Amino acid sequence: MKIIIAPQSFKGSLKAHEAAAAMAEGVKAFDSSIETVLLPIADGGAGTVRALVQATNGKLISAIAHDPLGNKVAAAWGKSDDGVTAFIEVAAASGLALVPEDKLDPMQASTYGTGELILAALEHGCKKIMIGLGDSATTDGGAGIAQALGVKLLDNDGKEIPSGGAGLALLEHIDMSGRNRLVKDCKIMCACDVTNPLYGPQGAAYIYGPQKGATPEMVKKLDASLRNLAGVIKNDLGLDIADLPGAGAAGGIGAGLVAFLGASLQRGVDLICDSIGFNKYLENADLVLTGEGRIDYQTAFGKTVAGIAVRAKAAGVPVVAICGEIGQGYCEVYKHGVSSVMSILPRAMSREEAMREGGDLLRDAAERAVRLFSISKAGHH
Repeated sequence: MKIIIAPQSFKGSLKAHEAAAAMAEGVKAFDSSIETVLLPIADGGAGTVRALVQATNGKLISAIAHDPLGNKVAAAWGKSDDGVTAFIEVAAASGLALVPEDKLDPMQASTYGTGELILAALEHGCKKIMIGLGDSATTDGGAGIAQALGVKLLDNDGKEIPSGGAGLALLEHIDMSGRNRLVKDCKIMCACDVTNPLYGPQGAAYIYGPQKGATPEMVKKLDASLRNLAGVIKNDLGLDIADLPGAGAAGGIGAGLVAFLGASLQRGVDLICDSIGFNKYLENADLVLTGEGRIDYQTAFGKTVAGIAVRAKAAGVPVVAICGEIGQGYCEVYKHGVSSVMSILPRAMSREEAMREGGDLLRDAAERAVRLFSISKAGHH
């Protein structure tokens, strides 16, 4: 029997690769002869680079970059085994986790460090760059990335605007003439699991600003700043990016990468599954085990579990999704090809306890899932 193990991270408890290892232990506890293929998946947020490096036999490359508030930070990016493709996640240099909660400031926070990682990948000769958008501390519309790559963002007096969301309010002109020449010959793709536009009630500032420390007053200012950015991009670059699905991802980085670097925005799970050749692993597989911290009605909207289930269903492979919490509307995932949803909880326990014991609970749940599956398989013969 061959089982593909492809979980996402269980936020706050297990990284994707740790979840995959725990599930594999559960499968082997039932029957050590079962072949397991571990394909931890990320959707663009933290852990994306690691998942891609592992799946492509690539390597992690360490770099020093600037964090959202301009301090130096050790950040890593990945390079595929063939040396052609780079993997970068916004979380590495511009992530929420890099800023203490009492220092969060989306008015000042910049994506400059992510630009430095892109520059490093270009200088290493990479011709394709995949960027995971997610978990950013910024709402600067990717302005910092553009500046790190030589794009000049100028105010009324022809001076560089200050960094962060606040600086965008002063933007009058974009000068692309100094943009690093290596960008032109590189294909940049963004893994993005949200479809928000750049501004407006569903935009980057209103929907994601508060979790980055924005007060209601700041949210209004940031929204106006992003609106201004879209206007200047339209005037100077002739691109209308405001309503592009995913433009609002990671504080507007989606919009900035399309406008400044000619990037394409793609559903995170699809981009990542294609990069690791997920479909070829499905050939002659008997079962897919996937999972994440919570499965509810939102999971059906392009999240990892649903994306994997769609592919498995097309290949005729059943899918069991294991999660920490089963939320409202979780049945929606059945329409996408999930055969069954299982909770890791064997008894009533607090959320804290479940997160602390995540590895053991997941291992036991995977063993239960495979036991049930083997009964149903036996019934078919």
